[in-house]
Amino acid sequence: MPLISAFNRHQISFSCLEDSIDSENIVRFLDAYVDSLDLAELDFVLAQDSVEGRPAFASSVFLKLYLYGYFNGIRSSRRLEKECHRNVEVHWLLGNLKPN
Repeated sequence: MPLISAFNRHQISFSCLEDSIDSENIVRFLDAYVDSLDLAELDFVLAQDSVEGRPAFASSVFLKLYLYGYFNGIRSSRRLEKECHRNVEVHWLLGNLKPN
């Protein structure tokens, strides 16, 4: 009897994040919801203190991540950071950004 074998980790494959997320997944709602908000009107503005250093992430990135954590029972910022590196749903939601 043949066994089911695992995918070869070293083989190159062509896929996209869009194919990994079901059409009914909550991250699609969160993405559309946050993108529909006028964040400047809600006082989600970035501080413009310095021109030095790394550029800031958009406010919408953190709001999406916070809402994802809320819906999934993740309250810790360290756990949310970990999700940014390992979770395909968060990769899709944040456009593969990994804020720390």
